[in-house]
Amino acid sequence: MRKVYRFLCKAEVIVCGIGFMFLVAFVFMSAILRFFRVSMSWNIDLAMLLLAWTAFLGADVAWRSGQLVGIDLVTRRIPRPLQKIIEILIYIVILCALILIAVFGIRLAAAERLRTYQSIPIPYSLVTLSIVVAAMSMILSTILKIRRAILRFN
Repeated sequence: MRKVYRFLCKAEVIVCGIGFMFLVAFVFMSAILRFFRVSMSWNIDLAMLLLAWTAFLGADVAWRSGQLVGIDLVTRRIPRPLQKIIEILIYIVILCALILIAVFGIRLAAAERLRTYQSIPIPYSLVTLSIVVAAMSMILSTILKIRRAILRFN
């Protein structure tokens, strides 16, 4: 199970990196082509699709590695056992929010399945599915964070 999780984490980082490179390339290509008065609207639509996927999957990469901004101004002054309890409670709140995001993201993806981009025949639900996939991945990461926090509680 751990090998599968590690593989998924590495795949997520690779997909984010490649997606970001293509995102930058499409936007740069669009700017260059616009300078020569050549309009290619499909690359902006594709860049928006890649932006959604890289942003949401990147959020899980940052969440999993502890790179998101945190404010400990209040909690650093309270006793250590209480800090750990608050940490676990915050993870549970985050988990509940992620479950809601996943549920409503699935509903949104189902509602958007018939809508397509203006310039390419790709369903717009591919964008909204990025929210669902990232939320599911973050749910797994949060469950593992809760588990680690409980095991470290001793």
